[in-house]
Amino acid sequence: MLTLGVAAQAAGTLVVSAPALLIPYLHAEGTPLTLAGLLAATPTFGMVLTLIAWGAITDRVGERVVIAGGLVLTTLAVVGAWAAAGDPVLLGLAFVAGGMTSASTNAASGRVVVGWFPKERRGLAMGIRQMSQPLGVTLAAATVPQLAESDGIRAALVLPVVLCAVLAVLCAIGIVNPPRPARADAPAEHVANPYRANGFLWRIHAVSILLVVPQFTLSTYGLVWLVGLGWSTPAAGLLVGASQFVGAIGRILVGAWSDRAGSRVGPLRIVAVSAAVVMGLLALVDTTHFAAAAVFLVVATSVTVADNGLAYTSVAEAAGPFWSGRALGAQNTGQFIAASAVGPGVGALVGALGFAASFSIVGVLPLLALPLVPRRDRSHD
Repeated sequence: MLTLGVAAQAAGTLVVSAPALLIPYLHAEGTPLTLAGLLAATPTFGMVLTLIAWGAITDRVGERVVIAGGLVLTTLAVVGAWAAAGDPVLLGLAFVAGGMTSASTNAASGRVVVGWFPKERRGLAMGIRQMSQPLGVTLAAATVPQLAESDGIRAALVLPVVLCAVLAVLCAIGIVNPPRPARADAPAEHVANPYRANGFLWRIHAVSILLVVPQFTLSTYGLVWLVGLGWSTPAAGLLVGASQFVGAIGRILVGAWSDRAGSRVGPLRIVAVSAAVVMGLLALVDTTHFAAAAVFLVVATSVTVADNGLAYTSVAEAAGPFWSGRALGAQNTGQFIAASAVGPGVGALVGALGFAASFSIVGVLPLLALPLVPRRDRSHD
């Protein structure tokens, strides 16, 4: 279940990441940079529209149908993009559809992992599941730009089509919905809306929104920062990519730590403090032009992504089997909306104040998140 969940999510990430990696090709072919950037943003917009809806469907019909069926629809959407390669409007609509359909794997793949792993192993399992995003991005980065440059957009979209189609079949065959009680037999508090019972989920969502800003600040502007410090663009790109992989491993380690600690919110609180510290250190490095910028960026990237698996697992456990799909959809929706504001927002800060001040301001957000972290976990296990 874990392998299929990771693979399905990685395939969805590949589809969502591909348009951004087509920007150099589109721009070289005469597409204005603004339009190319808009096309790159369309899949994320599509995901925001449907994440909660896919979660609600998962709560009703189970993970197997949603993951396999969603991958079938994603395959068709990418085929539509392949056919519309010469028309920017139709291509953009196909990319929106790809984002809308690939969102099916987000909530459902996390839910199937939560369902099949016991609480004492769930943090580690969810940390492994969270590796699906860097895997998908890496696969896209290794294939899409090169294929587009040599053979055009259609060649670059062949791998997403094939991968989604194959995984749709494998998930339809291999995924088994976790054993859960029938809704009629479940205790009333498990079926009731957890958002009305208390503020736990609202607080975790708010914490995650605040903590996602440092994460996307570094993934969006880390390369630009390094180049400004004198790095070559290829070397900076390799370091940023390496830091993402180190961060993925860090998610696994933090997940295992939460299992040993028997808590998600305790480690989450420590991660929030650490995120504020590393952003402050980056501001200091920028001011002093300290030689070890690479080391600090890798450490900062690892720390700022460490909260993802903790918060995701915490949301699923608190929401319970009858609400976790919708809750995980809401969790991702808030993060994607906040992440989409990082590009223009932090870009404006950097332009006006420079990187040191911008890193310092972003570093305040984890401190604001700290009092919002609940004191105790909530779980239906």
